[in-house]
Amino acid sequence: MNLQFLGAAREVTGSCFLLEALGKNIIVDCGLEQGKDIYENQEIPVAPQDVDIILLTHAHIDHSGMVPMLVAKGFKGPIYATTSTMELCDIMLKDSAHIQEFEAEWRNRKAKRAGQEEYVPLYTVQDAIKTMELFIPVDYEVETTIAPGLVVKYTDAGHLLGSASITISISEGGTTKKIVFSGDIGNTNQPMLNDPILLKNADYVVMESTYGDRSHGPRTDYITDLTNILQTTFDAGGNVVIPSFAVGRTQELLYFFREIKEKNLLKNYDGFEVYVDSPLAIEATNIFKQADIDHFDDEMRELINKGINPISFPGLKASITSDDSKAINENKKPKVIISASGMANAGRIRHHLKHNLWRKESTILFVGYQAEGTLGRKIYDGAEFVKLFGETIEVKAKIRTLNAISGHADNEGLMAWAKSFSPKPIKFFIVHGDEPSAETLADRLVNELGLDVAVPYNGEKWDLKNKICVLEGNKEYIQKYTEAKIEEKRFSSLYRELLKAEARLHKIIENSSGLANGLLKKFVKQIEKLCEYWEQ
Repeated sequence: MNLQFLGAAREVTGSCFLLEALGKNIIVDCGLEQGKDIYENQEIPVAPQDVDIILLTHAHIDHSGMVPMLVAKGFKGPIYATTSTMELCDIMLKDSAHIQEFEAEWRNRKAKRAGQEEYVPLYTVQDAIKTMELFIPVDYEVETTIAPGLVVKYTDAGHLLGSASITISISEGGTTKKIVFSGDIGNTNQPMLNDPILLKNADYVVMESTYGDRSHGPRTDYITDLTNILQTTFDAGGNVVIPSFAVGRTQELLYFFREIKEKNLLKNYDGFEVYVDSPLAIEATNIFKQADIDHFDDEMRELINKGINPISFPGLKASITSDDSKAINENKKPKVIISASGMANAGRIRHHLKHNLWRKESTILFVGYQAEGTLGRKIYDGAEFVKLFGETIEVKAKIRTLNAISGHADNEGLMAWAKSFSPKPIKFFIVHGDEPSAETLADRLVNELGLDVAVPYNGEKWDLKNKICVLEGNKEYIQKYTEAKIEEKRFSSLYRELLKAEARLHKIIENSSGLANGLLKKFVKQIEKLCEYWEQ
């Protein structure tokens, strides 16, 4: 019974794990790496035709986007996923394949002129179509036997429509071991979706850590904040441009905009238009509209039961063709433009940024995580100039964020999820997070919950039966990860210490509610004095 980490180890994207059990090779997630590489992802050490089963936690491309490549190279086994994940993969994998083909065509035009070898896409649309023929849908909380002695159960992770944590039960020699793969753990009290279901029993846990070193902060009043951003931007004559993931985040935004319009919260702009400029987002929205009502939270179900479409409203415009997309910027009225991709690394959003980044009256609104190395992260971090389509663009637009809209649990949400297991699992493996996030969460799990924790590197392999690491992973930074970034990483360890101190102070504050008024007053003065010192 071996577990090997092949992707998203000490990085956020490219999740891929190989479980060898009962003579079967099982891949759990097989994602495309996005953003800048830090550690080299490892090749799957078995031939695609020797992979027996694929299990997907959810449809996001950084968890599913390499599956068609395995199919193109010979994988023919079953792919298990929830029905909603299967439906979303149907559109997302074809979209990813289209991008692969388009990039190959563009590269090959240049290669031909330069006398270079032909560039072959990772996979084609036809490969994506063949992939969908292998899917087998599963329901939440239903135990499914995938091979003799191997049973899986999918549990709602609350991160995306259809997202799941997967429990794999392995029965051999009269004993059963359970391995839980968290997938991406959802934020609590987010719009539309149910909260993640807490799991109780596992021998081993593979857990994500995207926000392992930070909190989303106080719960955002999404409606008020969005209304204020719209009002200020429209009054200045600008557009609100939102780089948004086509699946999940876009539908949440539509949910908010419907409420803003329904309650007439915007002064002088009741009929404002919202453009969804992403064919993929439009298709995904239709899947959300048709999904099982039980996948949604109480408020969403109540609206649906009243006959109200929670993600549709007057003024909602769908842009399908490239001509539709171009026409958006020809319309001079203040408007909202929602376009993919969520990290601004590709897609139509780059055209809208080109038309709006230089306008001081416009606002660029980020509503999700921006991975290191992406255009979104550069803008988010305060870049004064960026390059788009070979042109240097000055950043004059207002840059705003709605951090708490994240579909990921923050550090406290992750701690609560981990704490739910009883008895304590044999070991937690922390993955799917930048190195500082993964290590900070690991430290907290050890120090606060007394758990046995490892933060594996790509390629690392564990013998779960004997509880030992049998193959070390690759600890070397890849060459294109510059010395400056390595130095920045060294400083990040000090910042992690600061975050630990913050968590410690937060815990003290939580436990101080019963103190006498005099002591509380003294405590407040000490904290205020500390804040005043560092604000200078």
